[in-house]
Amino acid sequence: MPLCTLDELARKIQGEVRGDGARPIEGAASLSHAGPRDITFAIDVRRLRDWRSWRAGACIVDRRHAPVDIPDGNSTAFVLVEGDPQEAFLVVLKDFRPQRPRAVIGISPAAHISPTASIGPGCNIYAGAYIADRVVIGPECDIYPGVYVGEDCRLGRECVLHPQAVLYADVVLGDRVIVHASAVLGADGFGYRFRGGRFEKIPQLGSVEVESDCEIGAGTTIDRGMIGATRIGAGTKLDNLVMIGHNCELGRHNAFASQVGLAGSVTTGDYVRCAGQVGIKDHVHLGERSMVLAKAGVHKDIPAGETQIGAPAGPEQEQMKIYMALSRVPEMRKQIRVLEQQVAALERKLEQPAATETYPRKAV
Repeated sequence: MPLCTLDELARKIQGEVRGDGARPIEGAASLSHAGPRDITFAIDVRRLRDWRSWRAGACIVDRRHAPVDIPDGNSTAFVLVEGDPQEAFLVVLKDFRPQRPRAVIGISPAAHISPTASIGPGCNIYAGAYIADRVVIGPECDIYPGVYVGEDCRLGRECVLHPQAVLYADVVLGDRVIVHASAVLGADGFGYRFRGGRFEKIPQLGSVEVESDCEIGAGTTIDRGMIGATRIGAGTKLDNLVMIGHNCELGRHNAFASQVGLAGSVTTGDYVRCAGQVGIKDHVHLGERSMVLAKAGVHKDIPAGETQIGAPAGPEQEQMKIYMALSRVPEMRKQIRVLEQQVAALERKLEQPAATETYPRKAV
């Protein structure tokens, strides 16, 4: 984008400039990396307290949290907006970092496509992709190099499979599903019976169904159901390195951060969130709009709307009380030692024989 002034950018987001509106802006960056010719944004009220030390040329902030009495010539100017500063920043960011246009390459002759596969119009299928028998791919899909799409898979319109993504047989994707590099959908579930001193594999005969507008992170795995389907609800977002076990059924618009792991047959309501490294026991249900915080270990159902933390996980307020009590353990140990010494001293004193008292004999 050509060099522009802060006033010009502010008009794009219906913002009010406080400071030098003629200041030239030529880039956009995060608050910690923004320089004198960059625009950034700030949401955290605590960080706004340090605004005098910022290097950024301009910062978008919520009008309610804007600093007062900004001196003339201050190193950072402000753009005041109504509502979410991040949303306003994303509008500006598109001018400085425009998205790459979608390529139009068609179907590469170096891709393997079964003659029984059906490919919709407007698809890009790159060299090295493998499309197996009876696959159905909707229009405007992008299949990158090294992708494997197994027998009888079905993809809706505008799906994107990034390099080395693997879809085992019978996987179904809705419209506008994004599968990032090296994700694996439809591998066998971890199902075994221990008989005669050895593990016997339980056949995994189900499938995976991912509804529309989902995004599957790099290296994430979604196992097929043993009999029915493992289902991912519409609009759900799975970060990198997430593990979804067989026969799980996720609701709509769930969001799981990296390294979340679900054992088999976990179910969730809509709008459930799990922070990083959460582990969830098999056959547990997470209620609608519930939230599980980082590193929690969930071993029983979570009611709708409840936030839990800890291992084993429990309601947030109860767990925080436990954490606060644990933080006092070193101090309590010292107090206990002092009390033990005091009790021991009292016991020694009580064990000492009483001194014999003598009285003068009365004269007769």
